[in-house]
Amino acid sequence: MIQRHSTVAHAAYHDLLRSLKDEAAAQIRGTPTKVKRGDKTYWYDTFRVGNDVRKSYIGEDTPELAQRLSDLTKLRDQTADRQAHRTRLIRILRAEGFLSTDATTGSLLSAMAKSGVFRLGGTIVGTHAFRLYEGDLGLRYSFDDTAQTGDVDIASFERLSLALEDTVSPPLQDVFKHFAFDPVPSLKRDHVWRWKQTRNDLMVEFLTPSFDEDEGLRPLAALGVDAQSLHHLNYLIQDPIQAAVLYRSGVLVQVPQPERFAIHKLIVADRRRDGPDRIKAVKDRAQAAFLIRALAEDRPDELNEAYITARNTGPKWAKRLDNTLKRMPETLALLSAL
Repeated sequence: MIQRHSTVAHAAYHDLLRSLKDEAAAQIRGTPTKVKRGDKTYWYDTFRVGNDVRKSYIGEDTPELAQRLSDLTKLRDQTADRQAHRTRLIRILRAEGFLSTDATTGSLLSAMAKSGVFRLGGTIVGTHAFRLYEGDLGLRYSFDDTAQTGDVDIASFERLSLALEDTVSPPLQDVFKHFAFDPVPSLKRDHVWRWKQTRNDLMVEFLTPSFDEDEGLRPLAALGVDAQSLHHLNYLIQDPIQAAVLYRSGVLVQVPQPERFAIHKLIVADRRRDGPDRIKAVKDRAQAAFLIRALAEDRPDELNEAYITARNTGPKWAKRLDNTLKRMPETLALLSAL
């Protein structure tokens, strides 16, 4: 049975998320400027540094973002009140039993957010993303292996990272050095996509979709790192959503849509069913089953669309879904009934 947080907690989370989005807009230094590329429009912060005119990426044009940009003066004036309000909201959420973020991970995500990782397309994937659906869906998580955290996985599109023409500041290498992370050598010399903290086993990994047969390393220009490319990842991180991390007065990050996350877990569980990663496949199936039960109640249309999109991508995708769902008759019944 799916357990839910109270309506008070659910409302507090969305109030926190809205405040963090307001705070992000309030940090704009200069004049918001539209830039059109193909069929999409993006906002940039245009400002002067000495005699130079610089541009910093804000985000893709949406009615919600456009409204915030039109209210910049008011948002800047309310900064102090907004921070105090977010602190109160986080106290409410913790009292309501929301999962906490440990200080090490929270401070790291906060530093990455300040450097621009999530603003520039970085999307948290894996169990850290799974935990953040607690607020978006109003779910109450139990403290079992399903929600236990491990590595911090950040994914982004290589092409988007190049097209944005902006980079994180300070560089991620400096951020990792501050938190005592060392680069993990890869098979390609001078190409680093993983960092490990020296005082514990916490690992940060960067990923990107593979559109080729191989799954080699690819550069993420905006983040200034390399990334391990993986098949099926393009489906997962398409059109991500923003989420709030409960650390201090809140951290604004990006995660995949929960519907795509759940279906993607079914796919990768089949990839991991044999070999050393088969234990991860058990966790993949547990997370998928949990989310699909909740989404079948709350967002059946969105779940069905995500499922059909994955099945229609190609016969290999459909086969992986079928292989996993053979082990999950209850989940298969829920998806078949949509």
